Amino acid sequence: MPLLIGTSGWQYRDWRGVLYPPSTPQRLWLEEYARQFATVENNNAFYRLPQRDTFAEWRERTPDGFVMALKASRFLTHMKRLKDPEEPVRRLLDHAEGLGDRLGPVLLQLPPNLQADAGRLDACLGCFPPGMRVAVEPRHDSWWTDEVRGVLERHGAALCWADRRARPATPLWRTADWGYLRCHEGIARLRPRYGERSLETWVRRIGDEWPDRADVYVYFNNDVGGAAVLDAVAFARAARKLGRAVTRTPRL
Repeated sequence: MPLLIGTSGWQYRDWRGVLYPPSTPQRLWLEEYARQFATVENNNAFYRLPQRDTFAEWRERTPDGFVMALKASRFLTHMKRLKDPEEPVRRLLDHAEGLGDRLGPVLLQLPPNLQADAGRLDACLGCFPPGMRVAVEPRHDSWWTDEVRGVLERHGAALCWADRRARPATPLWRTADWGYLRCHEGIARLRPRYGERSLETWVRRIGDEWPDRADVYVYFNNDVGGAAVLDAVAFARAARKLGRAVTRTPRL
């Protein structure tokens, strides 16, 4: 399978003239995005869970084969802090069912001040149906233990690899037969862009852990000024240069 490359979100006004032609109205940005990318990480549900009808509308507006990863609600991760996860997970999946075959992985991004609790994580992951792809992005160093790694591996959940300032912010554990990478901020001259060497390094890291047939999702979250779009394109170019197949990216 190719690397699935996209951005975290699509509704950014400063992407006019970068990804979106100035004449394209905002109500058609998703269609334009999906024409040029094959996947997106949807952050809307993190702030306010959309209704099932909204998810169904997104499905209708995107082409066959398009994949929408979903960042789980902050109610589950930041307010409940993974406690009593049954109802929030059920509600999230009930609404997201409107995406049908467009639904990709669910991302659990944990608060920076949430210290490791392998039991809570285990219970939360157990609320997702078997085969559902879940990526977990802890942001406190206490999570980097063998116990936590074992919980992820037992559930087939991917440790979300994260990059901040062109450096790994997580251990490079492979905990599932698929992968998930989020690139938050580069340190190239035109910040928050990523430099070519940094992108090639990430391609090699992925190649060291996952063969070509594995699904690996790569999303750029440095949205300012269209940096995420430009870096996604540059990452795809670097991957092709190193012999990896990739999903479609814009011709800019």
